[in-house]
Amino acid sequence: MADTISSTISPEGSLEILSQHEVNRLHDTSRTGLHDLLRSCALAVLNSGNPTDDGLALMETYPDFDIEVLQQDRGVRLKLTNAPAEAFVDGKMIRGIREHLSSVLRDIVYVYNEIQTHHRFDLSTAEGTTNAVFHILRKAGTLKPSRDPSMVVCWGGHSISREEYDYTKHVGYHLGLRELDICTGCGPGAMKGPMKGANVAHAKQRRHEGRYLGVSEPGIIAAEAPNPIVNELVVMPDIEKRLEAFVRLGHGIIVFPGGVGTAEEILYLLGILLHPDNADMELPVILTGPADSADYFRRIDEFLVYTLGESVRRLYDIIIDDPVEVARTMRKGIDGVTEYRRARQDAFYYNWRLTVARDFQEPFEPTHDSMAALALHREQPVHELAANLRRAFSGIVAGNVKERGIRLIEAHGPFRLSAEPELMARLDELLNSFVAQNRMKLAGDYVPCYTLG
Repeated sequence: MADTISSTISPEGSLEILSQHEVNRLHDTSRTGLHDLLRSCALAVLNSGNPTDDGLALMETYPDFDIEVLQQDRGVRLKLTNAPAEAFVDGKMIRGIREHLSSVLRDIVYVYNEIQTHHRFDLSTAEGTTNAVFHILRKAGTLKPSRDPSMVVCWGGHSISREEYDYTKHVGYHLGLRELDICTGCGPGAMKGPMKGANVAHAKQRRHEGRYLGVSEPGIIAAEAPNPIVNELVVMPDIEKRLEAFVRLGHGIIVFPGGVGTAEEILYLLGILLHPDNADMELPVILTGPADSADYFRRIDEFLVYTLGESVRRLYDIIIDDPVEVARTMRKGIDGVTEYRRARQDAFYYNWRLTVARDFQEPFEPTHDSMAALALHREQPVHELAANLRRAFSGIVAGNVKERGIRLIEAHGPFRLSAEPELMARLDELLNSFVAQNRMKLAGDYVPCYTLG
C-alpha cells in the first residue's frame, strides 16, 4: 500500500482567483469536463522523481487520489486527498512540486477558456495557431524580452541507456559552462540529463538565473512527470503546438539518441527548415551521442539524404562522442542567431520569422484512409515530402506500438500505402535498425503494419 498524505495548499505563482464557471469545469467529471485531466496530470506531478512512463499503473497505485479546487475569499486553494507522500517533507509539499502543480492548473484553465472555447484564435490557420502558441507561452511567463539568445532545446529518448544518459549530462554541463540554458520535454532520460549537467555548470559560473524550461502537453505530463530540475513549466494543449513552441522558443536544437519518436521529431524540424521561406533562417541543429549511438544517427542521416536530398545535410551537424565540441559549436551557432536577429530587428524571445506550414500544425490521426491518402513520392517539394514522411512514420509507429493503432490493424489489417517501393524499403530498413538497437517498445517481434498499394 503506497504511503499517502491529504493536505490543502495554496498554488504557487500568479493563479490566485478563478471564476465560479472555471471552478465548476474543474470539478466536472463528464467527458467534456476538466477534472479527470487535472487529476491525472496532478498525480503525475506529485509523483515527480519516481521514474515511470505508465500513467495507468500510476492511477492504479493511487486509486483514491483526488484533487479539488476550492474558491475562497483570498484566492484558490487545492485540496489533495491521498496524494503520494514523496511530494511532502515533514507534511509540507516540496516547493518545486507545488510550482509544477500550479503551472498545470494555470495552463489547463487558460487553454480551455482562451484557446479551445474562444473565437479569439482561428486555429484553422497558420497565423491563428502561431498566435495561440505565443499567448500560451506569454501567460506562462516563459517569454523573456530582456535576455539575449541562450535557449538550447534538447530532444531525445526518455528510455535510453546509462551511457547515453551520462553523455547528455556531459553535454549539458559544457553548455552550462558557456552560459546556455536548457529547454526540454521535461521528462526523464535525454530530457533530464542536460538539465542536470547545466545545473552544476551554472552553479560553478554563478549563473543564478539559469533556465530549465519544460514544455509538455497533458498526455505526456500524465505519463512522464516533470523532472525536479525544471524551474519553468508550460503545458501546451497538443503535440503539434508543443513542437511549434520548441522551434519558436529555441535558439538552437540538440538531438540526442532516442527511438522512433525522436526520428519523427527530426523529420518535423527539417521539414520546417526546408520550407523556401526559411532558406536563410539561422537555427543551429546538432545530432549527437556517445560512440555506441553512431549507428543510430548514421541510419537516420542516410534515410534523410535519400528522401530529402544531399542538401539536407547543410541543416545539421552530426558530432559523435565529443561534448565539448557540441557545446562550442552550439555557442557559436547561437552567437550567429543573435547577430541574425539583431540585424533584422527580430525578437530574441519568440521566432516570429520562422514559417511553420499548416502541414506541421494540423494533428494527424493514423487511420487506414488517412494513411492511404499520403503522397509518398519525391515528385513534390521536399518540405511537403518531409511532412508526409513524418505522418507515415507516425502511422507505422502507431500500428506497431500504440494501443489504438494496434487495434486498428487487428480489426482491418495492415495500413495500405501508395509509395515509391524503394522509399518504403528504406523506411522499413530504418525501423528494423531501431528494433535491432532495442529502441522500439514491442511485445514480440517487429512485423510491418503496412503494405504497398
